[in-house]
Amino acid sequence: MAEAERIIGTPENPEAAEAGPEQSPDAAERPKGARKLLVLFGVAVFAYLLDLISKMIVVARLEHHEPVKVLGDLLRFEAIRNPGAAFGVGEAFTVIFTCIAATVIIVIARLARKLYSLPWAIALGLLLGGALGNLTDRIFRSPGIFQGAVVDFIAPWHFAVFNLADSAIVCGGFLIVILSFKGLDPDGTVHKD
Repeated sequence: MAEAERIIGTPENPEAAEAGPEQSPDAAERPKGARKLLVLFGVAVFAYLLDLISKMIVVARLEHHEPVKVLGDLLRFEAIRNPGAAFGVGEAFTVIFTCIAATVIIVIARLARKLYSLPWAIALGLLLGGALGNLTDRIFRSPGIFQGAVVDFIAPWHFAVFNLADSAIVCGGFLIVILSFKGLDPDGTVHKD
Protein backbone atom coordinates (compact mmCIF):
# COMPACT_ATOMS: atom_id res chain seq x y z
CA MET A 1 0.00 0.00 0.00
CA ALA A 2 2.84 2.39 0.89
CA GLU A 3 4.42 1.72 -2.53
CA ALA A 4 1.16 2.61 -4.30
CA GLU A 5 0.86 5.83 -2.30
CA ARG A 6 4.38 6.90 -3.31
CA ILE A 7 3.60 6.38 -7.00
CA ILE A 8 0.31 8.30 -7.09
CA GLY A 9 1.59 11.11 -4.92
CA THR A 10 1.27 11.71 -1.22
CA PRO A 11 2.81 14.19 1.18
CA GLU A 12 5.84 11.83 1.24
CA ASN A 13 6.26 12.23 -2.56
CA PRO A 14 4.76 15.55 -3.76
CA GLU A 15 6.62 15.44 -7.10
CA ALA A 16 4.61 12.39 -8.16
CA ALA A 17 1.38 14.25 -7.47
CA GLU A 18 2.44 17.13 -9.74
CA ALA A 19 3.79 14.91 -12.51
CA GLY A 20 0.67 12.77 -12.65
CA PRO A 21 0.51 9.02 -13.06
CA GLU A 22 3.56 7.41 -14.60
CA GLN A 23 3.20 5.99 -18.08
CA SER A 24 4.89 2.86 -19.22
CA PRO A 25 7.01 3.07 -22.39
CA ASP A 26 4.38 0.88 -24.08
CA ALA A 27 1.62 3.38 -23.32
CA ALA A 28 3.68 6.27 -24.68
CA GLU A 29 4.38 4.41 -27.95
CA ARG A 30 0.84 3.19 -28.61
CA PRO A 31 -0.52 6.49 -29.96
CA LYS A 32 2.46 6.82 -32.30
CA GLY A 33 1.77 3.32 -33.63
CA ALA A 34 -1.91 4.14 -34.01
CA ARG A 35 -1.01 7.22 -36.07
CA LYS A 36 1.19 5.12 -38.33
CA LEU A 37 -1.74 2.74 -38.85
CA LEU A 38 -3.93 5.68 -39.82
CA VAL A 39 -1.30 6.77 -42.34
CA LEU A 40 -1.02 3.23 -43.72
CA PHE A 41 -4.77 2.86 -44.18
CA GLY A 42 -5.19 6.45 -45.39
CA VAL A 43 -2.57 5.95 -48.11
CA ALA A 44 -4.11 2.56 -48.99
CA VAL A 45 -7.62 3.99 -49.30
CA PHE A 46 -6.36 6.93 -51.39
CA ALA A 47 -4.40 4.64 -53.75
CA TYR A 48 -7.32 2.21 -53.99
CA LEU A 49 -9.94 4.88 -54.72
CA LEU A 50 -7.71 6.61 -57.26
CA ASP A 51 -7.21 3.29 -59.05
CA LEU A 52 -10.89 2.33 -58.86
CA ILE A 53 -12.13 5.69 -60.16
CA SER A 54 -9.57 5.77 -62.97
CA LYS A 55 -10.59 2.27 -64.09
CA MET A 56 -14.28 3.20 -64.03
CA ILE A 57 -13.55 6.20 -66.28
CA VAL A 58 -11.38 4.10 -68.59
CA VAL A 59 -14.03 1.39 -68.98
CA ALA A 60 -16.76 3.98 -69.58
CA ARG A 61 -14.85 6.27 -71.96
CA LEU A 62 -11.89 4.41 -73.49
CA GLU A 63 -12.82 0.77 -73.85
CA HIS A 64 -13.62 -0.15 -77.48
CA HIS A 65 -12.31 3.25 -78.63
CA GLU A 66 -9.11 4.41 -80.27
CA PRO A 67 -6.19 5.13 -77.87
CA VAL A 68 -5.87 8.71 -76.65
CA LYS A 69 -2.47 10.30 -77.25
CA VAL A 70 -1.38 12.20 -74.15
CA LEU A 71 2.23 13.04 -75.12
CA GLY A 72 2.34 12.21 -78.80
CA ASP A 73 3.79 8.72 -79.28
CA LEU A 74 5.54 8.82 -75.88
CA LEU A 75 2.41 8.25 -73.79
CA ARG A 76 -1.11 7.24 -74.63
CA PHE A 77 -4.16 5.94 -72.78
CA GLU A 78 -5.40 2.65 -74.18
CA ALA A 79 -7.87 0.36 -72.42
CA ILE A 80 -6.87 -3.29 -72.35
CA ARG A 81 -7.85 -6.24 -70.17
CA ASN A 82 -4.90 -8.12 -68.70
CA PRO A 83 -5.63 -11.59 -67.27
CA GLY A 84 -1.93 -12.11 -66.41
CA ALA A 85 0.60 -10.41 -64.20
CA ALA A 86 2.81 -7.46 -65.04
CA PHE A 87 3.80 -7.21 -68.69
CA GLY A 88 1.06 -9.69 -69.62
CA VAL A 89 3.02 -12.66 -68.24
CA GLY A 90 1.17 -15.74 -67.00
CA GLU A 91 -2.28 -15.28 -68.51
CA ALA A 92 -3.17 -18.88 -67.56
CA PHE A 93 -2.44 -18.26 -63.87
CA THR A 94 -5.05 -15.62 -63.00
CA VAL A 95 -6.27 -17.57 -59.95
CA ILE A 96 -2.71 -17.82 -58.64
CA PHE A 97 -2.21 -14.05 -59.00
CA THR A 98 -5.47 -13.56 -57.10
CA CYS A 99 -4.17 -15.74 -54.26
CA ILE A 100 -0.85 -13.87 -54.23
CA ALA A 101 -2.63 -10.50 -53.98
CA ALA A 102 -4.81 -11.81 -51.13
CA THR A 103 -1.70 -13.13 -49.34
CA VAL A 104 0.06 -9.75 -49.69
CA ILE A 105 -2.97 -8.05 -48.11
CA ILE A 106 -2.98 -10.51 -45.18
CA VAL A 107 0.79 -10.11 -44.61
CA ILE A 108 0.49 -6.31 -44.60
CA ALA A 109 -2.41 -6.47 -42.14
CA ARG A 110 -0.34 -8.68 -39.80
CA LEU A 111 2.77 -6.51 -40.15
CA ALA A 112 0.72 -3.38 -39.40
CA ARG A 113 0.44 -4.40 -35.73
CA LYS A 114 4.17 -3.77 -35.25
CA LEU A 115 4.37 -0.63 -37.36
CA TYR A 116 6.09 2.42 -35.83
CA SER A 117 7.77 3.93 -38.90
CA LEU A 118 6.11 6.60 -41.05
CA PRO A 119 8.05 5.75 -44.25
CA TRP A 120 7.11 2.08 -43.83
CA ALA A 121 3.48 3.07 -43.25
CA ILE A 122 3.49 4.95 -46.57
CA ALA A 123 5.22 2.10 -48.42
CA LEU A 124 2.89 -0.56 -47.04
CA GLY A 125 -0.12 1.68 -47.71
CA LEU A 126 0.88 1.95 -51.37
CA LEU A 127 1.33 -1.83 -51.60
CA LEU A 128 -1.99 -2.47 -49.86
CA GLY A 129 -3.93 0.01 -52.00
CA GLY A 130 -2.41 -1.36 -55.22
CA ALA A 131 -2.99 -4.97 -54.26
CA LEU A 132 -6.61 -4.21 -53.34
CA GLY A 133 -7.12 -2.36 -56.63
CA ASN A 134 -5.98 -5.26 -58.79
CA LEU A 135 -7.65 -7.83 -56.52
CA THR A 136 -10.97 -6.00 -57.00
CA ASP A 137 -10.58 -6.46 -60.75
CA ARG A 138 -9.69 -10.15 -60.35
CA ILE A 139 -12.78 -10.77 -58.22
CA PHE A 140 -15.43 -8.65 -59.94
CA ARG A 141 -14.49 -8.30 -63.61
CA SER A 142 -15.20 -10.78 -66.40
CA PRO A 143 -14.75 -13.62 -67.19
CA GLY A 144 -15.62 -14.55 -63.59
CA ILE A 145 -14.87 -14.47 -59.87
CA PHE A 146 -11.13 -14.87 -59.12
CA GLN A 147 -10.45 -15.02 -62.87
CA GLY A 148 -11.17 -11.43 -63.84
CA ALA A 149 -8.87 -9.46 -66.10
CA VAL A 150 -7.26 -6.32 -64.72
CA VAL A 151 -7.99 -3.05 -66.52
CA ASP A 152 -4.73 -1.48 -67.75
CA PHE A 153 -4.58 1.80 -69.63
CA ILE A 154 -1.31 3.73 -69.19
CA ALA A 155 0.75 2.93 -72.28
CA PRO A 156 4.23 4.48 -72.46
CA TRP A 157 6.14 4.13 -75.73
CA HIS A 158 7.89 0.71 -75.99
CA PHE A 159 6.77 -0.35 -72.52
CA ALA A 160 4.04 -2.53 -71.01
CA VAL A 161 0.55 -1.13 -70.42
CA PHE A 162 -0.22 -0.70 -66.70
CA ASN A 163 -2.63 1.00 -64.28
CA LEU A 164 -2.47 3.13 -61.14
CA ALA A 165 -2.59 0.07 -58.85
CA ASP A 166 0.53 -1.26 -60.57
CA SER A 167 2.17 2.14 -60.08
CA ALA A 168 1.32 2.12 -56.36
CA ILE A 169 2.75 -1.40 -55.98
CA VAL A 170 5.98 -0.49 -57.78
CA CYS A 171 6.40 2.77 -55.79
CA GLY A 172 5.70 0.95 -52.51
CA GLY A 173 8.15 -1.82 -53.39
CA PHE A 174 10.82 0.69 -54.43
CA LEU A 175 10.37 2.58 -51.15
CA ILE A 176 10.70 -0.69 -49.18
CA VAL A 177 13.98 -1.47 -50.96
CA ILE A 178 15.32 2.00 -50.08
CA LEU A 179 14.21 1.66 -46.44
CA SER A 180 15.82 -1.78 -46.22
CA PHE A 181 19.11 -0.48 -47.63
CA LYS A 182 19.02 2.35 -45.09
CA GLY A 183 18.48 -0.22 -42.31
CA LEU A 184 15.10 1.11 -41.19
CA ASP A 185 12.74 -1.57 -39.91
CA PRO A 186 8.92 -1.33 -39.79
CA ASP A 187 9.09 -1.11 -35.98
CA GLY A 188 11.13 2.10 -36.28
CA THR A 189 14.50 0.64 -35.30
CA VAL A 190 17.57 1.45 -37.40
CA HIS A 191 20.33 -1.06 -38.09
CA LYS A 192 23.75 0.38 -38.88
CA ASP A 193 26.21 -1.88 -40.67
